[in-house]
Amino acid sequence: MSGFATFWNASDAIGRAVALLLLAMSVASWVTILWKLWVLKRARLDIQRAVPAFWAAPALEQGRDRLAALDRELVLLPLIEAATATAPVGTLEAGAHLDSQLTRRLRDALHRGLAHLQFGQVLLASVGSTAPFVGLFGTVWGIYHALVAITAAGSITIDKVAGPVGEALIMTAAGLAVAIPAVLAYNLFGKWVGTAEAELEGFAHDLREMRLDQRKQDL
Repeated sequence: MSGFATFWNASDAIGRAVALLLLAMSVASWVTILWKLWVLKRARLDIQRAVPAFWAAPALEQGRDRLAALDRELVLLPLIEAATATAPVGTLEAGAHLDSQLTRRLRDALHRGLAHLQFGQVLLASVGSTAPFVGLFGTVWGIYHALVAITAAGSITIDKVAGPVGEALIMTAAGLAVAIPAVLAYNLFGKWVGTAEAELEGFAHDLREMRLDQRKQDL
């Protein structure tokens, strides 16, 4: 911390702005990481429990009630509502075949659920890809600022150069420290979202087939 404090005191407005930007990126990424960790763990657990509970119900309404009690992140219930909804009379949707109606409604509900699970991924990817370069810019600017100050003092020796340059390199390390957790979290969460997406797509497909079978039985 002493090296960073020395760098902060010796830096100008641009160097401090870079340091504050890295701090903001770190705070934003860690808030996102903790939030997504909580959301995705809940969603994955809910999917594993709610889908079997729904199919084990004796009727659609009982299955919906069971699923609603377990779906805390509301990624499954919209699929049930989409599968059981009725198109308004006199609309283009009502004029389409039932299989087309189900496909469209289930697709829209699935996309909304996935958007909820994927929220924050862009931020993590952006932080992971840009933070090292922000830190590198801070290092380059810090070295430039230090060399200008040393030159103005009229005395350039290796010991006077090594100190400011070493302190400026802290910004590169800070950029990597911000980027690495964001990249690791992005990859992990991407895998979790992909698994949840496959399960949700399978559930939506099964709902569609169930509703079509019910329609055939009614006819």
